[in-house]
Amino acid sequence: MSDAPPVTDWLANPDVRLLRSVATAVVRLADVSGLDSFTLPYPAEAQQALDRVVLACLRNGARPPASLPDLLRWCRTRAVGGWPLDRLPPDVFGENDRLIDPASGAPSQLCHEWAVHERGDSAARQYDRLVIGEAMRACRDASSPESYTAFRRLLVERPVLTSADWFDITTDLYLDPVRALLDEIYAAVPAGLVRDGAYTPCARCRTLLTPLADGGWWCERDQCRYYGVPVPGRPLPVDEAGEVRQLRRPLRQFVTGPGRAETDLERTLRRMDVTVEMWPGYDAYDLRITFPDGHVWAVDVKDWAHPGLLGSKAEAVRPDPYYDEACWVVPRFRVEVRGDYLAAYERERGDRAAGLRLMTDSQLTAAAAARLRGERGATARIAPLDHPRKGTPDA
Repeated sequence: MSDAPPVTDWLANPDVRLLRSVATAVVRLADVSGLDSFTLPYPAEAQQALDRVVLACLRNGARPPASLPDLLRWCRTRAVGGWPLDRLPPDVFGENDRLIDPASGAPSQLCHEWAVHERGDSAARQYDRLVIGEAMRACRDASSPESYTAFRRLLVERPVLTSADWFDITTDLYLDPVRALLDEIYAAVPAGLVRDGAYTPCARCRTLLTPLADGGWWCERDQCRYYGVPVPGRPLPVDEAGEVRQLRRPLRQFVTGPGRAETDLERTLRRMDVTVEMWPGYDAYDLRITFPDGHVWAVDVKDWAHPGLLGSKAEAVRPDPYYDEACWVVPRFRVEVRGDYLAAYERERGDRAAGLRLMTDSQLTAAAAARLRGERGATARIAPLDHPRKGTPDA
């Protein structure tokens, strides 16, 4: 092991920063030319990432990747925790974490989360926030919270649009304030997703499936792959669907993905005799849950592959609209895939989170059921017992 002094902030660890540079290069190579079609000379960013990995391997007496294509093979075939990096903190990565998906050859969700923007955050995350921020501004200017809710639900429920769908949304009066955004966020679908003259959406998450050489399908959403082989939905024949568009990848990853968990929770909770408001206060948080006695929960849903990164981004839920308790929620499958997910989040959670708890969606619904049964102890709460009341009660 290296005798270098320990790094307090694990994100500043040299080997973590090295891996983030590799993830950034992989995502940008995929965006520019695809991972199997670039040519010499290599892009400067990719060459720098390769050079850094080679130097790290030489320092550790390990055999380095021989070229950029060889490094990409590492990303696809080797779990990140198994790379010869002696300064990598323990327990940062799960045993199956890879930067490139082995089946599809596409950058993994983990890779997209780790790809660094110039300001230090995920490039995908920056784009997602810019789009959502612009939608909020436009809907506020129009004094139309209903338009913002309609926009958010559109991104969740309709990540893929045919020509007929496009006509529908561009004539929807609720979406009037955000009409200028629609051309930007929905992009033409690449021809590589066509099989037998049709595009095929995933029956689970509604994003488009990628056809594989062996005749199978690949879904970009981690949760769908966790539940088994993709389930093809109704095909969209090219000659009938016209121009097919899909949301850009950052929105599919950070809005559509978690949004599916949000609307699933909405349906479950509505069946439990509680009132649910979606994206209240122009998305102050995701779900505002009001119990029959007036007690209010605020919930934000996250769907991140890496719990440490999620913990490092944790911050207290905005206090308005008023609530009594708040938490973040993650789909249960994340904890099933990585048993230390909740613990890793808590370990990396900073002071600005004010003790913000992370729960699975099933834990949240179990707590709601307990509260409805009249329980008032820890099993019926979503925040620590000493968590202060937030905001100002509604008039």
